[in-house]
Amino acid sequence: MDIQLLSEYLEYIEVEKGLSENTIEAYRRDLSAFIDYCRDKGVNDFSDVGRNSLNSFILNLRENNINPRSVVRKIASLRGFFKWLCANSYINQNPAQLIEQPKLPKRLPKVMTLEEIKEIFHSDLNSTETIIVELLYDCGLRVSELVNLTLNNIDMKSKYIQCYGKGSKERVVPFGSKAKAAFERYFKTRDLIILNNNLSGVKKLLLKDNGKEISRQDVYVFIRKLGEKINKHISPHTLRHTFATHLLENGADLRVVQELLGHSDVATTQLYTHITKKRLKEVYFAINNES
Repeated sequence: MDIQLLSEYLEYIEVEKGLSENTIEAYRRDLSAFIDYCRDKGVNDFSDVGRNSLNSFILNLRENNINPRSVVRKIASLRGFFKWLCANSYINQNPAQLIEQPKLPKRLPKVMTLEEIKEIFHSDLNSTETIIVELLYDCGLRVSELVNLTLNNIDMKSKYIQCYGKGSKERVVPFGSKAKAAFERYFKTRDLIILNNNLSGVKKLLLKDNGKEISRQDVYVFIRKLGEKINKHISPHTLRHTFATHLLENGADLRVVQELLGHSDVATTQLYTHITKKRLKEVYFAINNES
């Protein structure tokens, strides 16, 4: 199998589709695993891949107890790749076109209570940690959007952030007076970091004390440690989920929340309405059990 075609496809989804580094890497792993599987079975050309090869690969994943969500993602990787191969006439027929996508049960995202959020904000956070929590919870940013922010993305006068979500889709997110105060405090810290490390022309917003850019992994480690303080396993996305849920619980319009989150489909945002209903039930039964 011509590995060059895989490289071309990955370049295509990066440039034309604007997919993130992590998504592209996931596609690379998924498709490389499929190519290795085909070679082991004696299939050495993409044009020789049929539905049987694809079904056999998927069955092998299930037999090896691969997480169902990972299987769904791998199927999506195969569908996209073979669609591209067919569109560019590298193969005559698309064997992945009729592969069935297994349905997964909807999992409600984990959210935090207002008390837990307050406990985090009242813990001993420095200015860098505070602005990270503000941007994840008060603005609902994805961690990838957070670490890619530049100084030019922040409009302190109008109090809004310009960020780029999935597929490089641009959106504007407002922030309040608390976040503005956190920004002003962090900018002083950032200026000291620039000075102490003899830096110039640094555009990225979030910097470590040594002057290096804060990475996704840095944010994940920090948020996990925050969760330990309140005895709860949380991730950056937990704060984003909580942002959306608290907005809806306080009467925000679903379409407004969709816009703030950068969801292309309102059905994705509607998932949070199930959380608020679940919370209402929990509160109701808790009160009734006490009476």
